[in-house]
Amino acid sequence: MNYSPLPIGISDFAEMIQKKFYYVDKTLMIRDLLDSSAKVTLFTRPRRFGKTLNMSMLKYFFEDDRDYHGNKRDWLHIFAGLKIMGAGENYLAHMGQYPVIYLTFKDAKKETFDESYRQLAKVIAEEFKRHDFLLESIARDQDRENYQAIASEKANKVEYQNAIWFLSQCMEGYYGRKPVVLIDEYDVPLENAFSRGFYNKMTDFIRALFESGLKDNASLGFAVLTGCLRVSRESIFTGMNNLNIMSIRNAKFDEYFGFKVDEVRLMCHYYDMDEKYKTVQEWYDGYTFGQTDIYNPWSVIQYLDDARANTNWLPTAYWANTSSNSIVRTLIDHSDDDVRMQIEQLMAGGRIRVQIHEDITYGEIYDSSDNLWNFMYFTGYFRKMSESMDGVTIYAELAIPNKEVQYIFEQKVQNWFRDRMKGRDMTALYTAFVTKDCAALEDEINDIFEETINYMDQNEYYYHGMVAGLLTGIKGFGIRSNREGGKGRSDLFVKPVRRSREAFVVEFKVAKNIDDMEIMADEALKQIAEKEYDVELRNDGYKYVSCYGIAFCGKECVVHCRDSAVG
Repeated sequence: MNYSPLPIGISDFAEMIQKKFYYVDKTLMIRDLLDSSAKVTLFTRPRRFGKTLNMSMLKYFFEDDRDYHGNKRDWLHIFAGLKIMGAGENYLAHMGQYPVIYLTFKDAKKETFDESYRQLAKVIAEEFKRHDFLLESIARDQDRENYQAIASEKANKVEYQNAIWFLSQCMEGYYGRKPVVLIDEYDVPLENAFSRGFYNKMTDFIRALFESGLKDNASLGFAVLTGCLRVSRESIFTGMNNLNIMSIRNAKFDEYFGFKVDEVRLMCHYYDMDEKYKTVQEWYDGYTFGQTDIYNPWSVIQYLDDARANTNWLPTAYWANTSSNSIVRTLIDHSDDDVRMQIEQLMAGGRIRVQIHEDITYGEIYDSSDNLWNFMYFTGYFRKMSESMDGVTIYAELAIPNKEVQYIFEQKVQNWFRDRMKGRDMTALYTAFVTKDCAALEDEINDIFEETINYMDQNEYYYHGMVAGLLTGIKGFGIRSNREGGKGRSDLFVKPVRRSREAFVVEFKVAKNIDDMEIMADEALKQIAEKEYDVELRNDGYKYVSCYGIAFCGKECVVHCRDSAVG
């Protein structure tokens, strides 16, 4: 079978169709958009969930596209056979009938405000150049000069702030119809500005651009914006009562960003990979947009493409690698005891209850843990399991959606823990271990575990890894885990470089309750003796070998030691 190629990184709708990439048909979004009759619609969705492709689709459908000479180009053929073509003449009558202003702010991520502003000016200038033929219909010399200044990136800031409004007027004068304005990734420059310290300057510019172009623009037909986060009306959309916001909580348009269950099943079947569906579900499903179960489209496509080439390919966190995911680390860094407990609850497969408020600004994200939870929910890190109202306040139960996001949390928690340990004075712990001061060693380990975030089930493997990591820095000693020794496998060997010094065997146990910890620590020592875990160390030339039995329950431990003996 001659399979369609999977669209890795394809975001242009015409390229998607003309090169016959596998396309999950979302064209009925056009019908629903026309039915809504909203003046300005903002769609907020996580990154890599198909926003840009859908915006490109809208552009090709609505645009009365002209070349530099004003000659019309027809894009009807790229919609042939797609769902919108069967929606009815009322909708098809809008095809190719509007001038379109198409702007994408995705690249406005620069180190300074001036650089970011110049990038936005460049994007606006390119759109003016794309419609250079409008100059023929502009009567006033001042307007022609203004148009050319914007197109050549020589206009001043006020002229760029009014650019959408001005271009709309020029288009209405030429076409006799009010334009459609499409702005993709509107909040990228805002998020970047916040992280780099010039948020207020960027907010002022974007607010002025939108007020003139979307609020006070008599020449506007309708507008569609996309972004990751709904930013409060007070910060950007001041006074815009014509704004219709479609977030992941809304049932309208819920199926048009990301893949539905039946769409993923069909894709797996098309590529003869039905047996991969379960893996795809575990790793990339789990989102709820409105009332619809949604898969991460970016990761599904990436995984199926890799699995086609190698049937033994293991799933990985593709979406995790599309940005720094620094928000997870920020949550951990800002966490107090309550937040750490909530993170642990989530990572153990549980839920947390969070007050929902959508109209935060980037400047407010770090003001409270509630704001951080909300930001992470709306940008794709959590699944809403249920929603309720207490008085006038909306609450949602949130959970980690899938293994891919679980991986992101685990990696960030591990990195956070390593960084904290690098800055901690471990002298007391090392001294207690080498001198066999069990009480002091218990205190040190308990203090450290109290500050940690558990990122997996609290089993022997977890505690083994944590303690092995803590002991790695003991000067003059090497750490060996799960080495063959005697009649079984010891958990840990701590071996001095000099064989005249004392070596250690460590065995871990997990108690079901705190009262059993002393018993389990003794059981660990008994196991070392019965299975002769110390034999390997003695055969390796170590005369003095002592044994630790360490029992854990939650974030507490009990340490027992058996003194060294000459082999």
